[in-house]
Amino acid sequence: MREAFYDRPRFRACGDRALLAEYGTGIDLAVNRKVHAVAAALRERSLAGIEAVIPAYRNLAVIYDPIVVSFENLTAALTALESDLETAEPAEPRTVDIPVCYGGRFGPDLAFVAEHNQLTVEEVVRIHSQALYPIYAVGFAPGFCYLGGLDPRLHTPRLPTPRTRVPAGSVGIAEAQTGVYPSDSPGGWRLVGRTPLRLFNPSRADPFLYQAGDQIRFVPVSEPDFHRLRAAEEP
Repeated sequence: MREAFYDRPRFRACGDRALLAEYGTGIDLAVNRKVHAVAAALRERSLAGIEAVIPAYRNLAVIYDPIVVSFENLTAALTALESDLETAEPAEPRTVDIPVCYGGRFGPDLAFVAEHNQLTVEEVVRIHSQALYPIYAVGFAPGFCYLGGLDPRLHTPRLPTPRTRVPAGSVGIAEAQTGVYPSDSPGGWRLVGRTPLRLFNPSRADPFLYQAGDQIRFVPVSEPDFHRLRAAEEP
């Protein structure tokens, strides 16, 4: 099997204020955890001139002030992190529980997912909620997380025609991915449930419930519990 990691990070300049550090190939959990370990180490060190650290699937974007730190000095700092990370104990990812009310008006495509995969509705809910889903990256929309770990038994094609409006909190499946819509938006994923939580709330001290590098666990709840939790979310 081809090695997913590069022998050494590959650095590229993105304009005059951003550095892109690439750590491996494709979508690979080990590579992604390396990206998040480097991101965490950079944030802990608070190096002068670094304005933002943005992890993705296999690379890391570092936004910096070129008046304070040069591209060359930044690449040297990132390279020096390599030896530190080789001896450091990797941090356990934080697990964030997301309650979900499956089926009914909250999950209109649940029966289709079950039929497509020759499963019962109960089996779909059990399989979907028993996994831990690593958050590879957050993007596209505030709070939208790109998750890995969907069981192959639940892989389901997208809708042939996307919905013009998917309610915020909807949990969907599309091909080999699952995820949650953090806000109302169009979308073509098969909806299996909905969470009562506000995944993105700019009025909170931390607007997000999770960050890239965490892992999500979906927890089934009843409709009465959904409404109780929803009421607790209201300002």
